[in-house]
Amino acid sequence: MKVLFTNFHSGSGGGHTTYTRELARALGTRHEVHVAAPAGSTLLIEAGALPHVQALAQPFPNGLHRLGQRRQAIRQLRAYLRAHRFDIVHVNGSADHRITLSALRGVTPRPRVVLTKHNTKPMRGLQHVLRARRHTDKVIAVCEYVRRQLQATPYRVCHPQTVYNGVDTAHFRPWPPEAAAAERRRLGIADDVLVIGSNAGTADYKGWTDLIAAVGLLAPAEQQRLHIVVAGAPPTPAQRAAVAAAGLAAPVHFPGLLRDVRPLIATLDAGFVLSHDVETISFACREMMAMGKPVMVSDYAGLPENIRAGEDGWVVPVHGHQAMAAALRTMLRDPGRLPRMGEAARAHALAEFGLERFVDATEAIYRGLLVTR
Repeated sequence: MKVLFTNFHSGSGGGHTTYTRELARALGTRHEVHVAAPAGSTLLIEAGALPHVQALAQPFPNGLHRLGQRRQAIRQLRAYLRAHRFDIVHVNGSADHRITLSALRGVTPRPRVVLTKHNTKPMRGLQHVLRARRHTDKVIAVCEYVRRQLQATPYRVCHPQTVYNGVDTAHFRPWPPEAAAAERRRLGIADDVLVIGSNAGTADYKGWTDLIAAVGLLAPAEQQRLHIVVAGAPPTPAQRAAVAAAGLAAPVHFPGLLRDVRPLIATLDAGFVLSHDVETISFACREMMAMGKPVMVSDYAGLPENIRAGEDGWVVPVHGHQAMAAALRTMLRDPGRLPRMGEAARAHALAEFGLERFVDATEAIYRGLLVTR
């Protein structure tokens, strides 16, 4: 089987990059796999370093003001498609979907086109009707919430199917307690504080400022027992001002974008992903759970699908500051329960979040499409 993955992100790409890289890494050992992504993107760099994957620097320009660049991108991709005669082209966003379908005009034999829906953005309008009915063979939803959402769009004719994102549970595994304690000491975190953190990023929709607001509802003595860590792009001045305005006694630490998030996760007593837009299932949540950390999530989109509430995490309302504060008080009152919840999170990850299940389910979709060609 010959497979081409496309991704339009020119920067880190977040979960899109993780999704595509891990599929390419696994499938590249048994199929011919290519990845097309913009020059300089994290995905192109990481895919190019994989031993069994071929990487193409391919732009996916978006917007009417870039028509000339779009035509050039279409010509380049069309030539590549004709030269390699792929069986499957797997696209991951509207920009690369649009460019890919344009590039496929006149290409024979036409590969099957698979689209993964990674977010909750609406898919309405004539362009989506045309893409769904004429050119897209299958749509993958990364959670049940998104699959149900797709059933109300033109892509219902593509028989949306849920394939949950998987994480490498051997790579993301619990650290020995002494190693985690050493990392906390290295960062200057006291042994007697509760560390609550997230590697989901600092974008506003990630909801980390809601956690800051929830901490502000705690008594000063409770705040002093907390340490908050949020990894991702440096916060904006407005975000820093919001943290300062909360007047927290608890320290809030921003370690920045991390190439390896495991040392950060190892320091945590519990994680959080409190998104209120865009998010679907969250690789970050699953990575923290795989490393044995219970996670607090908002009840947005597919996030609750990660959690067995009360067993390996907590589900709170979107912007539910009071509920978030109540969950934090529960952690502070019974910190000895958190390691047991972390063990349950790890067991949940091993049972349902594994990379092999994710890859095999995706490959099965490809094979099904080729059988019905």
